[in-house]
Amino acid sequence: MATFYNSLTSATDDPLLPFLWSVKNALEGSGGSSQNLLNLLGDCIISFKDSEQYRNDVRFLKIWILYVIYSFYLISTQHASIGLILQMGVSSDFGSVFMEMLNCNVCTKNASLYVWSACFFELKGRLHDALTIYHLGISRNAEPIEWLKKAHALCHQRISEIWKASERQKIDYKGSTELGNIGINPWDSSILEDLMKKINPTIKKFYGYHLSTKSYTGKVALSTLKNASRNKVIEIGGRKYHIKGCAGQGGFAQVYKAFVNSDPNDVVALKIQKPAFPWEFYMYRQLDMRITGRERSSYGLAQRIHLYADCSILICDYLAHGTLQDVINRYAVQGKPMEEVLCIYYTIEMLHMVETLHDVGLIHGDFKPDNLLIRYARDDLTKKGSWTEVVLGVIRSVFLQMMIQLNRLCLVDWGRGIVLDLFPDDIVFKGDCGTSGFRCIEMQEDKPWKFQANHSLKLHYKCN
Repeated sequence: MATFYNSLTSATDDPLLPFLWSVKNALEGSGGSSQNLLNLLGDCIISFKDSEQYRNDVRFLKIWILYVIYSFYLISTQHASIGLILQMGVSSDFGSVFMEMLNCNVCTKNASLYVWSACFFELKGRLHDALTIYHLGISRNAEPIEWLKKAHALCHQRISEIWKASERQKIDYKGSTELGNIGINPWDSSILEDLMKKINPTIKKFYGYHLSTKSYTGKVALSTLKNASRNKVIEIGGRKYHIKGCAGQGGFAQVYKAFVNSDPNDVVALKIQKPAFPWEFYMYRQLDMRITGRERSSYGLAQRIHLYADCSILICDYLAHGTLQDVINRYAVQGKPMEEVLCIYYTIEMLHMVETLHDVGLIHGDFKPDNLLIRYARDDLTKKGSWTEVVLGVIRSVFLQMMIQLNRLCLVDWGRGIVLDLFPDDIVFKGDCGTSGFRCIEMQEDKPWKFQANHSLKLHYKCN
């Protein structure tokens, strides 16, 4: 009698317990079929997904993971239809389930969410998505962070081995034989169209890819966003973005600083482009796959892309400290020379960034100070003195350590990026990036080029 009373009391204090007992019985074979177990897991998720009590309860996280595993098993063995599972009110697609877990804040500070989720993505062959999940968990400092980072490093090692061993994809260009693989402009519209057709099946599987065949239909028209736009709220993919100002613009795109759901602690950059341009998102996912560790954050991060019939909206991490061009301009306005040690540091870092890219078969194509954002460690921002004094103080005291441990630049704007795997091995390009003042000599003289595209950076430093 006492045991029964204690059970009732526990169930009242912890409503999840009866479900856990039932799941335990089902897993041990005494609770009916696998379909019954799936129904039980789905009912549990629906009952408690909005409960604050279980936001950080690892037991509830395990319920979600079990649900995904069993739904995938039953569909693959034809024991249940997708329609039946969808009728239960919980998606059978793990990408959607993972997003729902994030939206419900289920253990978002626990490394288990990201490690288990990434493992499932990897098992299903969604390798880019697995890496993206790890990056998300690390960026949120999920604990234990060392376990998360170790799991991420092992995953990246496995994927790198697969990538190196796999047969490289090539595009068979008409006329390439006659040209001897010389003369292809990688930015020509017809070439890009061929590339997009080739990668379309792959890019659709990337985490964060959202496609709509309709035009953007938000309450606030994107055409009304101007350089001085502030405090307008646009809705994209179920999230509201509070525009705080224009962060940059080009011939086809504008970049805006925005708060996600009006949260000043969740700041992103929205790159709105017409017509729609998914290629840059593809480049960011290639970076996710090919570059790991602390070096990855030197090349920008894309969270997701929303493609519409009339435009695309790329959502990226936001860095608030300006560009390298801004740094150069500050010195020019003040009529002061940039300190030599700072010039040396930036030069070494840029050379290392370019070398890393070329080693993994990527070319940026538009390498210039405007596309190099300044990054700071949080501790640096709390120190007294100007940003120059802070940087120089750290460089002078631990210069050699900084070369290894710190990356202070972030290369963004990958719209002209080139993935060499998509071309023949002996390819040599022709074409002009169109960036005045930063074209390599081969582009200026209309000669073939390849890696020279990233060898043209002229930083107008004036050193003592």
